[in-house]
Amino acid sequence: MDDAASTAASDPRIAMGGLVQERPFEVNLALELVRVTESAAIGAGRWMGRGDKIAADQAAVDAMRSAMQSIDMDGIVVIGEGEKDEAPMLYIGERIGNGNPPLVDIAVDPIDGTTLLSKGLPNALAVLALTERGQMNCPREIVYMDKIAVGPEAYGSIDITASPSQNLRWIAKAKRCSVADLTVVILDRPRHEGLMEEIRATGARIKSISDGDVAGGLYTALPETGVDMLLGVGGAPEAVLTAAALKCLGGEIQCRLWPRNDQERQQAIDAGLDLAKVYTTDDLVGSGDVLFAATGITNGELLKGVQYTGAGVSTQSLVMRSYSGTVRWITTHHSGETQSHSREFSAPQHTGRHA
Repeated sequence: MDDAASTAASDPRIAMGGLVQERPFEVNLALELVRVTESAAIGAGRWMGRGDKIAADQAAVDAMRSAMQSIDMDGIVVIGEGEKDEAPMLYIGERIGNGNPPLVDIAVDPIDGTTLLSKGLPNALAVLALTERGQMNCPREIVYMDKIAVGPEAYGSIDITASPSQNLRWIAKAKRCSVADLTVVILDRPRHEGLMEEIRATGARIKSISDGDVAGGLYTALPETGVDMLLGVGGAPEAVLTAAALKCLGGEIQCRLWPRNDQERQQAIDAGLDLAKVYTTDDLVGSGDVLFAATGITNGELLKGVQYTGAGVSTQSLVMRSYSGTVRWITTHHSGETQSHSREFSAPQHTGRHA
């Protein structure tokens, strides 16, 4: 074997079509991420219904960061609890993991739905996503994004620059149903009153949620939820987490920056951001391997919440990987001897957009 061949054989990268692609993440890393979201959920779950969002969030942050420190990865927090001077842990730019390969970007939301948790309401989750280094993109200058998201059946059938009613017609065609058969999930906010009226006029149904639009995005890709599309304005970090989940599930998200006021608009322009740009799934999480994990904190439509008993603690989690399309549902009992069981399926893989 010559020197070039020897180098190629030992290089942790794979040459494909003239491009160099990093070898995908190890399977064990996905399972390690589940332990991270489980830890955050268990820490936060004690605060269910106690009306203290700050204490609940701190418990989740402490547990999540502690669990990540020993994982084999050299991670940088791209989406976290805020800038370094705003958050002592899981701040943007913090290095996470034990410093060994792989090099990764990390997005964390220790509690997606802090209000839900503090009020004892359903669907609070502990969430994180991981991409190859340099692949994750979340503009810091803008807090909100306008979003449209669908599952794999409607992949390639949406355009955020078109009207909601037109998108509904395209989705109905892709799903071989009528618009009246479709359900749209929307955050219940005053800013969405006009959007809701337009959707109602088409005959489509609306599922209104008070918080937690990462879960809302996941609904679109899981048939048992009965949701076909997510629409409306929500958090920009949540858009990236949703993109990671949908990439694993074969779905799609498109977003545009949504400045709240003239000051935020000018900040975005000064930073060189294009307010008319449509951000696709790959714009947000890249074209490489993506991992996503979530654990239920309170009982919800996606996942059961944390259960505390005299025998230990039970959790239910979801972990996904875009490279393989594998989706695992994991139920774990945490006691002296942690036991878990899982079921899995493979999500559709897309090589291009359909008409």
